Amino acid sequence: MPTEQARVCPLVQTLIDLTAGAAGGVACVLSGQPFDTIKVKMQTFPSMYRGFFDCSLKTYRQEGLCGLYQGTIPALLANVAENAVLFACYGFCQQLVRQLFGLGSAPELSNLHSALAGSFASVFSSMVLCPTELVKCRMQALHEMKATGQTALSRRSSTWAMAKSIFRSEGPLGFFQGLTSTWLREVPGYFFFFGGYEVSRSFFLQAGQSKEELGALPVTVSGGIGGAAFWLAVYPIDSVKSRIQVLSMAGRQGGFLLSFLHILRTEGFMALYCGLMPTVLRALPSNGALFLAYEMTQKKLAGLAERTT
Repeated sequence: MPTEQARVCPLVQTLIDLTAGAAGGVACVLSGQPFDTIKVKMQTFPSMYRGFFDCSLKTYRQEGLCGLYQGTIPALLANVAENAVLFACYGFCQQLVRQLFGLGSAPELSNLHSALAGSFASVFSSMVLCPTELVKCRMQALHEMKATGQTALSRRSSTWAMAKSIFRSEGPLGFFQGLTSTWLREVPGYFFFFGGYEVSRSFFLQAGQSKEELGALPVTVSGGIGGAAFWLAVYPIDSVKSRIQVLSMAGRQGGFLLSFLHILRTEGFMALYCGLMPTVLRALPSNGALFLAYEMTQKKLAGLAERTT
């Protein structure tokens, strides 16, 4: 991930990062949405399914192929918005880390400093992620909420119908249900995400080679490792967040700490890891596609910008 773009002005570079991040978000969703749907269902209603394959088969039989892609539109909005802001802020946060640690004009940040920059950037991306992810999670678990009598919405409700329902019943602030949980997940998660990506890229380097010279395969593999590191580090937090965002359809939830303690008391620690398998399976290809799309788009746009300046 380029750390210096001396020949491109900061505003243009921010727009490039914004566009490249959006492209990465689209690639991430298109390559892993069914796995994400299964994850949310298993996190929210662990007692209804025996495992990944059971949940997948039941979803397909009860809702068809479309059921596995439930929530794709808000997922696209969530990932495009999140990654556009994340990567746009990432460059700014790299400069912030340089100043905080007195790194001056070092040509390339260390893996640790890159991880810190990614963690800082996630504070901003969480603000645009939370509302869209709320709609996505509720749509993905709509069948189960309807089956248990916890919502009056139709199983075939559209993204717009879900958004209107949230606005009418909970107001504008209703879209930020689970924001604290989102921050608790994203800030440490993106430390491992960018850290895992950068450490993995370092292993592919040959003598005298820079990270920006790596080909598509190392970038894709490193992206997948970064994504897996993210989820393995913060998955229990994500489980609590999913519960809060989905179950708040039936009434206000008690917040992160109370929800976390309730799950531990009533279901045990392992309930926090329901759905981990499809999540890790999804993380490898989808985050590999994310970083590959980001790096390719970023390089193309940066080259175009340099030729026009």
